[in-house]
Order: sequence, then C-alpha cells, then structure tokens
Amino acid sequence: MSIPPDDGRVLVAGIGNVFLGDDGFGVEAVRALLGRELPGQVEVVDIGVRGMHLAYQLLDGYDTLILVDATRRGEKPGTLYVIEHDLAAGDAPEGVPLDGHRMAPDAVLALLGTLCAGTGTPPPRRTLVVGCEPASVEERIGLSPPVSAAVPEAVRLIEDLLRTVRPGGPAAESPAL
Repeated sequence: MSIPPDDGRVLVAGIGNVFLGDDGFGVEAVRALLGRELPGQVEVVDIGVRGMHLAYQLLDGYDTLILVDATRRGEKPGTLYVIEHDLAAGDAPEGVPLDGHRMAPDAVLALLGTLCAGTGTPPPRRTLVVGCEPASVEERIGLSPPVSAAVPEAVRLIEDLLRTVRPGGPAAESPAL
C-alpha cells in the first residue's frame, strides 16, 4: 500500500473523547503526529467528538482519509489495527436522526455520499482506520498504560501509511499489529 507524495490530498483525523479514558487515543495520536514533518498534501486535525465537523471538513475534497480512533476488535489493549473502510458499501442509515453532537465516524462516513452529492465534491477514494484496542472507556482523563504506549507506534504506523498507501488501491484489513 502507498500514498505517493504528490498523489492527492490526505486528511488524518483523530477521533475520540478525552474524558473517556482510552477513547481519547485518536486525539492523542494526532497531537503527537502534529509535531512531525509530513508531506505538504497531508493535513492533520483533532476532530475529537465533533463528527459533523469531520463531515464538513471532508467536503473540502480529499483523496484519502485516515481516521485514528479507539477500536474494539477483541485483542489485548494497545493492539493496533489498520482497517480499510468501503465507502461504497454504506449509504446514510435510514431512520437515524442527525445529531451534530453524536455523529460517530461510521455515521459520518455513511452520510458522506449524500453530503458530497449535494455539493458536487467527490468523497475520499480511500478511507483507512488506524485503530487501537482500548483497555477502558470509562469516565476518566488519560490513556491506560498499554494504549499510551501504543501512541508512538501509531504515529510511526501513520507515517508509514503516508509513504506506503496508494489511493484507490485494493481494499484490505490488517490483522492485529
């Protein structure tokens, strides 16, 4: 997988609630990534819990979206994943009310096709999720030790993806890393 340096805009978005322990993983990972030297076409943003903000940000037009988030997959806490999301597979969920304060990434992605059609902006050709298995998403500030230890590795993984993921390439899901 590779994203060549001059092959389209890339948005790296950290998702999560820093008041729910390990749910803040995506926010902490992109904060660490912000201090790194990245290619000019890469934009890094801390979305936090503002799902509608993510939807509107995507209407600026990006070739590739990399979401960074806590992701339960049943492995030990701190395990990292790279998952490719198929935007074509999902339309806006029927009967789900739009609530700007509760738009989870999957709801935003499901709605993205409709939003893009209304503005004439194409959705990202490729969406990847860099996820980390949480230990706890209970009310508290700060990551658990295994998830905190995974942040530097997640930053390296994202940097590798920025060098090695080709937009529009074949769909893939990584095993636990």
